[in-house]
Amino acid sequence: MNGSVETFDFIVTGAGSAGCAVAGRLSENGKYRVLLLEAGGPDRNPWIHIPLGYTKTYTNPRVNWMFESEPEQQLNGRTLYQPRGKVLGGTSSINGMVYMRGTPSDYDNWRQRGCEGWDWESVLPFFKRAENQERGADEHHGTGGPLNVSNPVRCPLGDAMVQAAIQAGIPANDDFNGPRQEGAGYYQTTTSSRRRWSAARAYLRDASNRPNLKIVTKAHATRVLIENGRAVGVEYRTPQGLFTARCRGEV
Repeated sequence: MNGSVETFDFIVTGAGSAGCAVAGRLSENGKYRVLLLEAGGPDRNPWIHIPLGYTKTYTNPRVNWMFESEPEQQLNGRTLYQPRGKVLGGTSSINGMVYMRGTPSDYDNWRQRGCEGWDWESVLPFFKRAENQERGADEHHGTGGPLNVSNPVRCPLGDAMVQAAIQAGIPANDDFNGPRQEGAGYYQTTTSSRRRWSAARAYLRDASNRPNLKIVTKAHATRVLIENGRAVGVEYRTPQGLFTARCRGEV
């Protein structure tokens, strides 16, 4: 084990969509020292940033954990492929970039089941604050946030498919991030200037230069250190060896 032990205010394990946002936000004011660990490598693979490149990263073990589900009785014992990002940005760096919120009634049901603060009216401001929406700011959309959300490029084939769905009785929907998510139409994507806009680009692009944020890639967390029932650090392995990081605040 490496002898040096660094101490941080917060340690975030996993630089996926949530991890990037948490680390980026915690390090904003410069008050806290934050460590962000990611088992995968940096997001330098050019296929990550080309929108159509997800067809290349979909089965690339260098950036994809390539999980398989457990055998399902209802599938005659078959398993299902579960691609998950193993790279800075997590699955937001390898997915299809579709940007669509959940149905408002889903969030309201969470509140009814006891999840205080998770009803639609409570979470909508956070969706809007995160967005830099190409459609502009209104009741359902926000601008000025770190996550670029763009309108799709329309094409004749796509138009024909939407019209066919409408003719079949499926209602048209011009905005899946509006008041309802059902219907036929074009969805928006997390892209900007024809490039993928992952959580890493959204939350770490500027934050990575902050002196109070340390980002370590190819760092596989192996153990959470517990003392008196409280998480006080993380043990992680890199190609250079085994390291320990201590935490004054939260892991």
